[in-house]
Amino acid sequence: MSQQERVMDVRDVPALHKWITLSLQHLFAMFGSTILVPFLTGLSPAVALVSSGLGTLAYLLITKGRIPAYLGSSFAFITPIIVATNVSGIEGAMIGSFFAGIVYGIVALMIKALGLNWIVKILPPIVVGPVIMVIGLGLASTAVDMATYDADGNYSITYLTVALITLGVTIIATIFFRGFMSIIPILFGIVTGYIVALTQGIVDTSGIKAEWNEITSASSIGEFFGAVFEMPEFVIPFVTYAPMEVFSLQLLWILVPVAFVTIAEHIGDQMVLSKVVGNNFLQQPGLHRSIAGDGVATIIASMLGGPPNTTYGENIGVLAITRVFSVFVVGGAAVIAIFFGFIGIVTEVISAIPSAVMGGVSILLFGIIASSGLRMMVDNEVDLGEKRNLIIASVILVIGIGGATIQLGDNLEITGMSLAALIGVILNQVLPGQDKGQGNGNMFQKKDELNKDGSAA
Repeated sequence: MSQQERVMDVRDVPALHKWITLSLQHLFAMFGSTILVPFLTGLSPAVALVSSGLGTLAYLLITKGRIPAYLGSSFAFITPIIVATNVSGIEGAMIGSFFAGIVYGIVALMIKALGLNWIVKILPPIVVGPVIMVIGLGLASTAVDMATYDADGNYSITYLTVALITLGVTIIATIFFRGFMSIIPILFGIVTGYIVALTQGIVDTSGIKAEWNEITSASSIGEFFGAVFEMPEFVIPFVTYAPMEVFSLQLLWILVPVAFVTIAEHIGDQMVLSKVVGNNFLQQPGLHRSIAGDGVATIIASMLGGPPNTTYGENIGVLAITRVFSVFVVGGAAVIAIFFGFIGIVTEVISAIPSAVMGGVSILLFGIIASSGLRMMVDNEVDLGEKRNLIIASVILVIGIGGATIQLGDNLEITGMSLAALIGVILNQVLPGQDKGQGNGNMFQKKDELNKDGSAA
């Protein structure tokens, strides 16, 4: 890639007015997905925005300001967070997320010392692909329920209509829009669905009105700022709860295994990002740093009460279209996200989004997640004609989607996706022909498409 193709290079600092505009643009691309996860899991959208912003800044620092990546709420953790919350509340989910972040750190150290071969053997495409499919398909019923049932659990044709309109607009934006507009179809869908839901009277605007009345009735600068800014509902260990009172091994089994799946996804993202930017990020600043950055971002989120963070495909899409690779633009988006998290009326607007709207976009998003797992196997030319590959994929899918569990004593249970991933790894290790599960062997080898100097081949 020639330098002329870049509107801004990785370390370029834009002029202030461009900086704000480009950072807002980047944040909007991440916005829909980032707020969907807390919406589904019962976490605070304001905390999710703050933790994603802080996590992104930490990521940029750890990667020496060399990788332009915005980190948002991870979809892979939706079901595990819901399960963990049912077991030990939001506090328990945060403890599990904390240890998932620790796993990132351990893997980063091992990659630094040993390279990638060991993780290739543990997580080949035949294991990772079906597990990613489980993530999407396991959430299918959640999306459909949100799209068809009202707050009281009754079937609603109004909800279904709003959901279908939201879904339709999102699909149209994805297929027919061009340029940057094609990167924010989720935002288009949510905004359109929100407006339609308002006309149908299914949006509770009481919180928004209360915030607006408080702002407009302020009689001094101090009252105005007090009305605009609001402290998010942070969940902080040793401040709002005692970690040891809710800790259990079950929480680790629910959340920690997910980290290995998201690590595999992260590696794939880094390869694509390297290709788009024209710098080999796996070598400089190094994959170990980017994985460590993800881990620290997840730990930060767990210390505040936000969902685990990860790199996003939307981020890569924005970079590919705008050709703006500046980490300062990404950092600016992170700062704005933190700022939004402390504005009460923004939080109320997000919280008022009807479940029908989120259900509409979720039908597409969760299907895309499942399809991306299938695509991973197709791209890596995994042969499902091989009996061992067919067995591994089949067992993972049925155990994960079926919600199978293993009860070990009164306080330890391995469920759903975690169990499916664990059994998939074991089957891949014990069944003969491990090399067949690698497909064409390119899952972690696409860095070879880059020249030794880091430029695109």
